[in-house]
Amino acid sequence: MDTDSGKERKSGKKILPRIIISTVVIIALIYLTKEVWYAIHHEETDNAQVEMRLVPILSRVSGYVDKIYVDDYVNVTRGQLLMVVDSTELRLQLQEMQADFSQSLSDIENAKASLTNAEASLSSAKSNLEVTRIRQSKAANDLNRDKKLFEGNAITKRQVDDSQSNFDVTNKQLETSQIEVRVAETRLEVLRSLVGKAQAQADVKKARIDQQKLKLSYCSIYAIADGKLGKRNVDQGQFIQSGTPLFTIVNTESRWVVANFKENQLKNLHQGQVVSIKIDGYPNLDVEGKIVSLSDATGARFSLLPPDNATGNFVKVTQRVPIRIEIIDAEKYKDILRAGMSVVVSAHI
Repeated sequence: MDTDSGKERKSGKKILPRIIISTVVIIALIYLTKEVWYAIHHEETDNAQVEMRLVPILSRVSGYVDKIYVDDYVNVTRGQLLMVVDSTELRLQLQEMQADFSQSLSDIENAKASLTNAEASLSSAKSNLEVTRIRQSKAANDLNRDKKLFEGNAITKRQVDDSQSNFDVTNKQLETSQIEVRVAETRLEVLRSLVGKAQAQADVKKARIDQQKLKLSYCSIYAIADGKLGKRNVDQGQFIQSGTPLFTIVNTESRWVVANFKENQLKNLHQGQVVSIKIDGYPNLDVEGKIVSLSDATGARFSLLPPDNATGNFVKVTQRVPIRIEIIDAEKYKDILRAGMSVVVSAHI
């Protein structure tokens, strides 16, 4: 009996490892079969991430930071005041420009007054010219009449000489009046051009004032989109140059996924296709998306130094093509999704 029970125990010890190994092999086969089946019927990539619009906030004026009203990673709304640049120097420049503009307005008024006087002088010169013409015409008639009377011995030679002298004087007066009219007309044109020049200078100074006011408005920096701020790149009292990036707003109004599929996977993907999205940070969360568009160029084409196969050192590498995926019901995941989060995208084929 002891011998039989010992044999049974030995037999049980041999069978148990076989059962365990068989179970493991079966489980492995089932797992491999599922994986192979899944791989055959799905195109998948882990080269994918969540994307959101990153809106840069830049300074459009140079100066010292006066006040900052926000901190890192806070929610902001469109039109919210973020910071203020010290505008004291710009305001003083504006006052100087406004005073210079007032001087220009005075110059315009003076030029217009001179133009009015010139117009009056021209009118007077033309009137004098008409009077002189009448006198010259009368003197000519008198001279002709006296010559005829002298031929008939009706008047003396002295009277004819007086008429001739009077005619010569009125001729000279007529020439002088004509010159005065031409001079008055020329001066009038000069003064008109001076009025136009003064007006143009005033317009330039007014435009500079408007530009200065625009610069002053740039001293108050506002959020241009709803979202959440990134890291703050400026502190109070710091001097900033125009164009300096101050903040970055992560625009929470839109979220999507960019998945970089291999070029040999594209044949099974098309626009409008529904895909499954697994978020690395939330592996138990099932998210669906829809392919919106496929890029017409590989990711390498958008790199700073795209590869050139004609350089002589060509090595064939499987390229990846960016695909934009719209997240279905994205608003439901607004508190979960973050820009740059890694995801796995799977498309059933």
